[in-house]
Amino acid sequence: MPAKTTSPRTQLKRYEESIAQDGLRLTRQRKHVYEVLLGRQDHPTAMEVFLRAKPEMESLSLATVYNVLETLADRGLVRKVHLDSGSTRYCANNSKHGHFTCTGCGGVMDVPLLPGAELEKLHQLPRGYTVTQQEVSLRGLCAASRKKYKS
Repeated sequence: MPAKTTSPRTQLKRYEESIAQDGLRLTRQRKHVYEVLLGRQDHPTAMEVFLRAKPEMESLSLATVYNVLETLADRGLVRKVHLDSGSTRYCANNSKHGHFTCTGCGGVMDVPLLPGAELEKLHQLPRGYTVTQQEVSLRGLCAASRKKYKS
């Protein structure tokens, strides 16, 4: 069951408002990179975003993709996902969710929190501490890998 996401149209509108509010230009490169992220929910690395975006925008550089991803992350439009020691991945789904990494195929998918679940209440923090960010990372086998390794 995928995590509940906002429609791409709503996300693009939020993108335009956020970029304009900060006084940044709504460049074609920024919009294109964001659209690439919205196109597939597979948590790509910067290099994967670059390879997907490049065919439609030949003038795009890898440095520009990195800069755009940083800008989007700084504005809360995408989340940086850190899994093990690999490259940073990017997630355009801003709903509360965790990530499941398949140790068989390497795929990463969003996993929604159960309705009413409050991760903040799962840990006993020392007095005066406040959680400002949390990441849930699960590992295991997806259905296809499980089937493959079973046979």
